[in-house]
Amino acid sequence: MDSRQLEYFVAVAEELSFTRAAQRLFTVQSTVSAAVRALEADLKTTLFDRSTRRVVLSTAGQALLPEAKAALEALDRARAAVEEASTGLRGNIRIGTLARLSMVDMAELLGAFHHKYPLVEVQVATSPTGSTGLADDIRHGRLDIALLGLPKPELTGLEVRDLATVPFVALLPSGHGLARQSAVRLEELAGERFVDMPAGFGNRKMVDRAFDTIGMPRRIHIEVPELTTIPDYVRVGLGVAVVPDLELAEEPGVAKLPLKGTELTWTLSVVTAAGRRPSRAVTALLDLIGDNTRPYF
Repeated sequence: MDSRQLEYFVAVAEELSFTRAAQRLFTVQSTVSAAVRALEADLKTTLFDRSTRRVVLSTAGQALLPEAKAALEALDRARAAVEEASTGLRGNIRIGTLARLSMVDMAELLGAFHHKYPLVEVQVATSPTGSTGLADDIRHGRLDIALLGLPKPELTGLEVRDLATVPFVALLPSGHGLARQSAVRLEELAGERFVDMPAGFGNRKMVDRAFDTIGMPRRIHIEVPELTTIPDYVRVGLGVAVVPDLELAEEPGVAKLPLKGTELTWTLSVVTAAGRRPSRAVTALLDLIGDNTRPYF
């Protein structure tokens, strides 16, 4: 048994697919399959129940998975400790974030981190399914750390540190009949056409849930991938919006109203995988994010 076999086994166990595991590890499927077969031969057991349609962990595989993860993490910590003692902190961090997140100056943050730890490689990615996709990537080991916003019930399996919370506001065309009010209720907007982000984004999920709670599901007319573009569609009369008040620029032709009768808020959190000890490099980045003396937020 060697660490590479364990790494391939964990990837297949998390992806439940030899093909996806190979893609994740930047290798070919035959290499992954051979490594898993060799591990099964060494352990004299079957780790996966395979069929033409699916791959599932066997009872033995389920027993091995947490031990394999712990062994790989211990090896990573040992290797990092030796490297840090000789040359300084090393490692690789895969960080996920939302596109154009104004609450965090990502460039400033990572620039400061690179200046302090120049030997740590940092990869930054976004997800086409927003916070839901980022959370899933953390749980499956495709990311080490992520900045996202999801309702608390959807943060299971994650270690969560809240960074900031903002209220939701309503955006209406300035000529809309409700635009001159000082505030607006969700019930007053329920029959409108809406502009919002795609399903999977945390703010979209929270607003959908809020309207479902009052028994008035809303109709999404236009989906756009970035929050900052929503006011453009509202301004030309293509719909209204309920979005987090994330320093949205004042748009001519768009009225921004507080919501009344609801405590709807959006929280930005930094998350890692629960039950998995972060690497020294990830811990260093978490410490930097949490340093309130730095102007990142």
